[in-house]
Amino acid sequence: MRLILTLVTVLIFFAANSVLARAGLVGGGISPAAFTAIRLVSGAVMLAIIVSFQGYRPWAAGSVEGGVTLFVYAAAFSFSYVAIPTGLGALILFGAVQITMFAGAVLKGQRPGPRRWIGSLFGLLGLAVLGAPGAESPPLWAAMAMAISGIAWGLYSLIGAKGGDPTRATAGNFLYAAPLALLAWLLLPGEAPEINGVVLALMSGAITSGLGYILWYGILPRLEASTAALAQLSVPIIALTGGMIFLAEAPDLRFAISALLILGGIAFGLMPRKKLP
Repeated sequence: MRLILTLVTVLIFFAANSVLARAGLVGGGISPAAFTAIRLVSGAVMLAIIVSFQGYRPWAAGSVEGGVTLFVYAAAFSFSYVAIPTGLGALILFGAVQITMFAGAVLKGQRPGPRRWIGSLFGLLGLAVLGAPGAESPPLWAAMAMAISGIAWGLYSLIGAKGGDPTRATAGNFLYAAPLALLAWLLLPGEAPEINGVVLALMSGAITSGLGYILWYGILPRLEASTAALAQLSVPIIALTGGMIFLAEAPDLRFAISALLILGGIAFGLMPRKKLP
């Protein structure tokens, strides 16, 4: 039960990142490069404080590949959300995550059972309903950027599944990623960010990213890659709901059908198999 509650909390945090980014980049007066830098630096500071109080050096864990994939995910995520609505962005993001993590699971020798495959197919069908003709189509460059973000997040998650202390690993990854984000901001400065955008970036970095990723790295070793990928298919639905509540993005029949397919697929895929007597 604790694992399930932690997973639900993590998924809500992931969806909150989409809402915070979209709110900051569209109405918060902050550039994508600034949002990314403030998000990753604030997350690094929060995690460094936590790890230091535990008696460890914040930079001792983590990995270069973890830091690079985290930066690529966060940067592409921010730039794409300039032109993509909250729910549709999460749809593209976690569709790419789903493909990446399932491919990683198969390459690592895992063999997802029939329920996982069927559940994933239903989930992807639900995502296809959201992105079918008639939906608001984002610019191709923005959709491609979000897909790259999803691939990077999938790789970051596969790296985290190797185990190790989740707090120290996450802190180390943020410390590797933060200088890259500051360099990107230096090269693409844009206009000075407004206070609202800075606050939203700080919330995304210190809370829903920094603390959320500790929880995510903590449960990943206890989840198969296919299970983690399947569970993340719920994030677009949560993000869409957040967009409706906080950003006035109206729901429609497409949303209801997609939610039924995605959540039904997750429930079916994660349902325990009956043991033979």
